[in-house]
Amino acid sequence: MSRQKAWRKADRHQQILTELGVRPAIRASEIAERLNVHVQTIRRDLDELQEMGKINRTYGGAFPATMGFEASLAERDLLLVEERSRIAQHAASMIEPGDVVMVDVGATTAHFARQLAARGCEARVITNSWNLATVVGASSNLKLILCPGEYSHGQGGVSGPETTEFLSNFHADKFVFSAGGVADGGVYEVDPDFAWVKKAMIANARSRILLCDHQKLGRAAMTRVCGFDLVDHLVTDGTADILLPDEIRHAGVKIHIV
Repeated sequence: MSRQKAWRKADRHQQILTELGVRPAIRASEIAERLNVHVQTIRRDLDELQEMGKINRTYGGAFPATMGFEASLAERDLLLVEERSRIAQHAASMIEPGDVVMVDVGATTAHFARQLAARGCEARVITNSWNLATVVGASSNLKLILCPGEYSHGQGGVSGPETTEFLSNFHADKFVFSAGGVADGGVYEVDPDFAWVKKAMIANARSRILLCDHQKLGRAAMTRVCGFDLVDHLVTDGTADILLPDEIRHAGVKIHIV
């Protein structure tokens, strides 16, 4: 019986991988209906395949684990909400009154902006994330500087030469940023255009605070942003300790596990 179950699971896994070989994304409900199994079974299959690094999960489905593809910000914002909220809350507590803070686009940095606004800390925020504008702009304690550039709906913000040139006019006390992956070799980003924005913000901040949930640890993406020598703090969730790249432990990065 156990061998039969194992083969059924293997067949389901193979079917999922086959479909993702020809489709940009799949939904758990569609696969469950096609294979005539409960949707919770498929969700567990997707979780296992993600743990093996073969796919990436989205809310309700999955997409291929390729280095050049990332789910939309709206989909990412629905994942790991509890973990990202803890990460964001801790990062917000690291901001001091009067700080100038650069913040880039991302699901975790969106949580950070909400936590910072709720804290009531007086600060000035420079960001390329238009999604953050409504949160930061609505706070009487936060002053907003919004970058120009070419807008990406999937990322919820702007990038391009106009953005990086604009950022060269400013200096910040802290840069709070997320990543597409954190692995031996450094910090990675899926979208090259937004990687260049991160590089510009890194170059113009005195302290860099990287926010990263455990699913990003040990995974590289298409574009390398920087080495760990340019990261001062890493804030991650409590399940991440065993997943931390060896290099980051020896680079002098202060690790905050929350």
